[in-house]
Amino acid sequence: MLSFTIMAITFGVVFLAELPDKTALAGLMLGTRYKASYVFAGVAAAFAVHVALAIAAGSVLTLLPQRLVQAVVGVLFLAGAAMLLLKKDDGDDEEIKAPADQSFWKVSGAGFMLILVAEFGDLTQIMTANLAARYDDPVSVGLGAVLALWAVAGIGIVGGKTLMKYVPLRLITRIAACLMIALAGFSLYEALAP
Repeated sequence: MLSFTIMAITFGVVFLAELPDKTALAGLMLGTRYKASYVFAGVAAAFAVHVALAIAAGSVLTLLPQRLVQAVVGVLFLAGAAMLLLKKDDGDDEEIKAPADQSFWKVSGAGFMLILVAEFGDLTQIMTANLAARYDDPVSVGLGAVLALWAVAGIGIVGGKTLMKYVPLRLITRIAACLMIALAGFSLYEALAP
């Protein structure tokens, strides 16, 4: 059964964690050079693959004893929060290679490959696996995560620079870290509660 609460929690955590990531920038760069719908199709497909892999990993974790899973998930959420808070700004001067022509398959393929490679093992993929293990509701977590990733990609493709003018990246990163610390606290409490 689909849980809108779990979807909303997953959406919020993944959205805030992915927004300061390079994905929005990559989508913006490709979106300024190529047809936005073609770029989005490739990026969306890559994120669907990433979420499916994360859900599978999280579902495997549910086979372990519940207290152990909650302790591991709590520690991983704390590690994710620390990564966000301690992350140094990378020089965003990486050149993104994009296809020379505007065909759907070349543009969407470039977006797919860029995200597939750049985001493999990314913090949001690990967080999605954690959420799948925590809530034992792969459909709700998967939908929340994929919608969040698609939203970030869409924002990046359509107008990432405009958003960043009004909302400081540091604020978004801190909000995401605070949410992860709260989830870590809940998970560790459940692991240690009698």
